[in-house]
Amino acid sequence: MGSLSIWHWLIVLLVVLLLFGSGKVSNLMGDFAKGIKSFKKNMAEENDASMEATAEKPAGNIQGPGATPASKSSEKVG
Repeated sequence: MGSLSIWHWLIVLLVVLLLFGSGKVSNLMGDFAKGIKSFKKNMAEENDASMEATAEKPAGNIQGPGATPASKSSEKVG
């Protein structure tokens, strides 16, 4: 009673095709596939960006926002 046989699924498929038509179902599946491809592409780009952030940084002093560079702080303001 809890499981559906192949005949139940075929009847459900037939009803869906009658309600929506084969054109709408194929368009829906095409849009679904485009969405999956776009999702995968964006996930790959996110991984690339995070890999760039963890890449080795060049050696040297990196000043934070609003910090005065060391060479300017020792000069006299006149």
